[in-house]
Amino acid sequence: MAVLDRSLENLLRLPRGKKQGLMVLADIVMLPLALWLAFVIRTGQPLPPMMVEAWWLFALVPTVGALVFARLGLYRTVVRFMGARAVRAVIVGVSALALMIWASAELTQTPGFFGAVAVNFALLAFALVAAGRFVVRSWYQAVSDARTGSERVVIFGAGEAGVQLASGLQSSGRFRVMAFIDEDPAVQGRSIDDIPVCGREALGTLVEQCGVRRVLLAVPSASRADRRRILEWLEPYPLHVQSVPSLEAVVSGRAPLDQLEDLDVADLLGRDPVPPNEALLARSIRGRVVMVTGAGGSIGSELCRRILSLEPAALVLFERNEFALYRIEQEITQRRSSMQSGVEVHAVLGSVANQARVEEVLHQYGVQTLYHAAAYKHVPLVEGNLLEGLRNNSLGTAVVADAAIAAGVERFILVSTDKAVRPTNVMGASKRLAEMVLQDRARRQNTTVFSMVRFGNVLGSSGSVVPLFHRQIREGGPVTVTHPEITRYFMSIPEAAELVIQAGAMAQGGEVYVLDMGEPVRIIDLARRMIRLHGHQVREDEAEGEGIAITCTGLRPGEKLYEELLIGDNVEETPHSKIMRARETCAEPAVLARALRTLEKADRERNANVAFEVLREIVDGYEPGRDEEATHSAPAPVGRPRPAPAPTARPAAVAYARIADSVPR
Repeated sequence: MAVLDRSLENLLRLPRGKKQGLMVLADIVMLPLALWLAFVIRTGQPLPPMMVEAWWLFALVPTVGALVFARLGLYRTVVRFMGARAVRAVIVGVSALALMIWASAELTQTPGFFGAVAVNFALLAFALVAAGRFVVRSWYQAVSDARTGSERVVIFGAGEAGVQLASGLQSSGRFRVMAFIDEDPAVQGRSIDDIPVCGREALGTLVEQCGVRRVLLAVPSASRADRRRILEWLEPYPLHVQSVPSLEAVVSGRAPLDQLEDLDVADLLGRDPVPPNEALLARSIRGRVVMVTGAGGSIGSELCRRILSLEPAALVLFERNEFALYRIEQEITQRRSSMQSGVEVHAVLGSVANQARVEEVLHQYGVQTLYHAAAYKHVPLVEGNLLEGLRNNSLGTAVVADAAIAAGVERFILVSTDKAVRPTNVMGASKRLAEMVLQDRARRQNTTVFSMVRFGNVLGSSGSVVPLFHRQIREGGPVTVTHPEITRYFMSIPEAAELVIQAGAMAQGGEVYVLDMGEPVRIIDLARRMIRLHGHQVREDEAEGEGIAITCTGLRPGEKLYEELLIGDNVEETPHSKIMRARETCAEPAVLARALRTLEKADRERNANVAFEVLREIVDGYEPGRDEEATHSAPAPVGRPRPAPAPTARPAAVAYARIADSVPR
């Protein structure tokens, strides 16, 4: 066997031309052999008289056969990647040769020649020519598996995506596909390329007896709810779960079908986005000059992508980070070229706190719609850099808002956060102050329509726990969670961006829009599920043993156990089932103006103590360092019936839950 393996390796090292020559030589041998066997089977004699009379066919068949196969491209096929196209070429070639044999015998009146010989030849030639190639392919794969230690995997989904994935994986030699798992009884029990299609009940056997440790999801068109159901079923097994890209990513060309990805945590949440209202999406964008501040950030960049697809007249990318601006400009320019769009794209470096720069840009490009996504959002960093956070998040918002009014911007939409509700940290308080600035500007003029969109965490953002968990799991742990009871709302970045655009289009002035974030998720539960779906066991502490440990590091400065979305209970439904409208109170204009002036002075003088005291006075509900475990209970889940709230629950959360339940889905 070792000699055979070395022979195969030497064969694989031959130049491409010599390999093609060997394939031609093999066919020149196989085709006459098939013709001889066809005569023998028909007559039962090793040397029948009719074969002697038709001796010339033994010279004609291999010569013509090699030419026909070459014309069909059979010799351009790499044997170890041979697939359905090569099989079709063999079928067409041997059929043409069989027809030629029959026609030649008829034309030359070869005595004793029977049409059955041509039929026998076609079947035998196909078997010999195709089988020879498949034997070499199987030999190569077997040796490759033994040499590289190919990992045994299972593919969930025996549809077109699964079959293409299996073909790509088998050819690469890295994986050996043991079986397909499919929920459709109509395909169970069949084989695809010699790979059996099994039902769900076979997975346990494949794991225990075949050593399968990885399952690949090949269901790109499945809904989030279906993917969540599949993941919940897979979770108890010691399997690393990966998937092929979504159907949207494949169709758009962003990812090839055989590219494996770690599980999308959005699938764990099972949240299917509501189809967008196209009229709302286009209302403030199509044919208009649109500017996005913080264009290189998580939400800002997704807003830019979605805005580009809605055909604005121009898109202004405003960003203070040079690399982030370069990256989003390159992406948007490439997308514009592939879309063959005439949208003008302008990349602008600048800070929202620089009044002269903001005014210059707004007037230069004639901005009509402005999405203000620029913000410092990492809670511990802003907590330790109070003046910088306030200058960027609060004073910067005031600068952009006043410049927008002066430039005649029609709509101004602030991307806000749930941390602005009864904040316990500087970041949340600075964003609440930014909201108050817009509420104030909205009631003082009617040139620019101001609105705010408030939502929770987005999956995959730069500050999300999800990339951190992925990295910690890949490194073997431990996975760090700040507190066992910490709970957060989650939403995908594309869904959040679409809802921000639609909410901003509804605004009449001064409203706070709140997005339905679905069910709140305990972070420790999310960590456990991610560990299991990476094929590991969960170890609850750092004691010796198998699996990956989860450790609690303690709440960070200013961090809350639970987040809320509403300050008061003045909330109402909108035409969109995932968007609520709230009208919240704001400080008196004189009080707010005085606070902003004091903050500007404190910033110039670098006096963080004064700025902190102003923030405490002006932001209602700001309680730095509040003990969340003692004073704050978790808000009820949003979007479905729920039990009566506990006595300590915030009335705002209860009001939001009541409105969310009343909105038709």
